[in-house]
Amino acid sequence: MKIYKWFLSFIVVCTVANLQAQDFQGKATYQSKTQVNFDFGNRNIPEDRKKQMMERIKKANEKTFVLNFNQTASLYKEEEKLEQPGERGGGRGPRFGTMTGTDGDLYKNIKDQRYLVKTELLGKIFLIDDALETLEWKMGSESKQIGNYTAFKATATKTIKRPNMSAVFRRPGRGEENKEEEKAEEFTVKEVEIVAWYTPEIPINQGPGLYWGLPGLILAVNDDVTTIVCSEITMNPSEKMEIKAPSKGKKVTQAEYDEISQEKMKEMRENFRNRGGRGGGRPN
Repeated sequence: MKIYKWFLSFIVVCTVANLQAQDFQGKATYQSKTQVNFDFGNRNIPEDRKKQMMERIKKANEKTFVLNFNQTASLYKEEEKLEQPGERGGGRGPRFGTMTGTDGDLYKNIKDQRYLVKTELLGKIFLIDDALETLEWKMGSESKQIGNYTAFKATATKTIKRPNMSAVFRRPGRGEENKEEEKAEEFTVKEVEIVAWYTPEIPINQGPGLYWGLPGLILAVNDDVTTIVCSEITMNPSEKMEIKAPSKGKKVTQAEYDEISQEKMKEMRENFRNRGGRGGGRPN
């Protein structure tokens, strides 16, 4: 363990000295996949139709993000995918992060320990401005190779809130059992273990999404349903990108945005049920 700590410190010191000698910038590309278990409830939907719907939902939750970073700040944005010929609807479906405000242009300032997210909720633009959550990372000596970099494992516990799309699009039914199902919350809150892999070879206190706080760039992170892995890194790209905080949208805190999105989820749920769940329970 002492040898590991000495080795880690040596890498960090050498790399920091090298980076501080220049006005550096980096670009990291991440692939994100979220497992989705959508409950069709009591809908009478053919199995082939269910399979098609699940494929669309799965595709909608497979995304590519780009993280542009310097020594103090970063900008994390989704890379938009072009619709392929023959794809109906472009693979649209419920995206299980959008209602929580974690999608959109995400700016993190490590020096100020704040973040801003420009995000859209049902046609309205919001600007979430709040303090970064500090996770209590537990760092170990386990390592693995990710691309050209040696990454070390770290774990932490985090409370995660997610929209429950199955509850929103559940078809209204009869009987006490169905009445109980209809009371399901629009959001689920649970405590999960976060597993991250960071590289001290790039000693930047940054990572994908809202993750940060390790002595090196986070190359991979996993919670109970989402896996994010870095697929490419470019240090000091020839085309520099201005890492600028978003400024447009109605400014709210994360708690205020969560309350607004929860009300919108309830409205969607009521509108869907007032229509009697018509449209085959289509979730998009």
